Amino acid sequence: MEQTTTRYHSVRLDKSRCKGCTNCLKHCPTEAIRVRGGRAHIIDERCIDCGECIRICDYHAKVAVTDDLSTIHGFPHAIAIPAPTLYGQFKGLKSIGPVLDALKAIGFEEVFEVARGADIVSRAIHEKLREPGLPKPLISSACPAVVRLIQVRFPGLIPNIVDVRQPMEVAAMIARQEFCKKHNCPPEDVGVFFITPCPAKMTAIRSPIGQEKSAVDGAISMMEIYGQLLPHIDRITANPTSSSATYYGVRWATSSGEANAVCPDNSLSVDGIQNVSRVLEEIENNRLSDLVFFEGNACMGGCVGGPLTFENNYVAKNAIRKLASSCPKQHPTESVPASLMTKYPLYNDKPIEPNSAMKLDDNILVAMEKMERMNAILEKLPGYDCGSCGSPTCRTFAEDIVRGFCGEMDCIHKLKDQLKVMAQQMVELAQTKRE
Repeated sequence: MEQTTTRYHSVRLDKSRCKGCTNCLKHCPTEAIRVRGGRAHIIDERCIDCGECIRICDYHAKVAVTDDLSTIHGFPHAIAIPAPTLYGQFKGLKSIGPVLDALKAIGFEEVFEVARGADIVSRAIHEKLREPGLPKPLISSACPAVVRLIQVRFPGLIPNIVDVRQPMEVAAMIARQEFCKKHNCPPEDVGVFFITPCPAKMTAIRSPIGQEKSAVDGAISMMEIYGQLLPHIDRITANPTSSSATYYGVRWATSSGEANAVCPDNSLSVDGIQNVSRVLEEIENNRLSDLVFFEGNACMGGCVGGPLTFENNYVAKNAIRKLASSCPKQHPTESVPASLMTKYPLYNDKPIEPNSAMKLDDNILVAMEKMERMNAILEKLPGYDCGSCGSPTCRTFAEDIVRGFCGEMDCIHKLKDQLKVMAQQMVELAQTKRE
């Protein structure tokens, strides 16, 4: 397996398994995949690590690189910050406590729920929505794949992204500070590890969005850790640890959970990266001007549908609903002390910049010239969007030609037409010679 990129990506291509089919090609939301020489290639600048290619690849040629559990031993102390999605992976749970205790049983010294971070972020966004003059709708920053999608395809909507940090980051900050205060140890001795349902979170840790440095030290896949937690959960039958999160924080694991916590009225929740793309187009075209808040989730069902989860997303969603019902239903505006809003840096410390991967050239005159060539080539293409050329659509094929990545005869339909012309010319030439 190899990665020849300049940016960090959790999603990688295992070329030894790739069969050169076009499944991933057709499902990538940023058209970041090409098939050349019988193998897929991921365009580094366009990949947003949403994991759609992992989900769709029948040959398991797309994989997510996350940290191994053994990584926690690189620190004197290790804290687990589980996404609330983790709770929905285990059938028959009566409460969240057994999962928290099982994490300690496999080597973590302390556990801090990301759902608690979600409660704090809920209050921060709720207060943010009251500020005058903000663009509408405000767009959730919780899903890093959606934020990167906006950077690549909808840069005009970057000002709409709420500048509150992800619950994962808030949980990590608080967990480290509380642990160091309790045990009188330096922050560098404490490793904070997110239990992740998706590769986008791993990428967000290595390449943070909106902040200089992540407060999280690593991410461990739920798929990997599930089997190690299960036997411990089965043995915990009495007096499990109590969850400290609210109903609202736990429900962040599922689509609409965030919107219901921060803005139940005039909000919209959409799951599935293709669906999110379509709604972002509507927002960009000012067709949803009455909307106040938009929650976009790259995965179907929300984080419970992440490609690194074990349980079916519908089963997990139902389990989360039941477990959340056993948590306090006090709204975060009441359960989260006002002092926490200023105690920790809850807001971004650097601007979110657009990703220029879609630009044909930095020079606007050269870009316009390339666009004209691209449109001229596109008019001559069949418009089937079949992907047989190795590009996802005829438009991207024309773009690839202009960029110098391929030639017109890579289109099998153009090649077939050319071969017909050549065959006819050979027939006519043979007839001329006989005469």
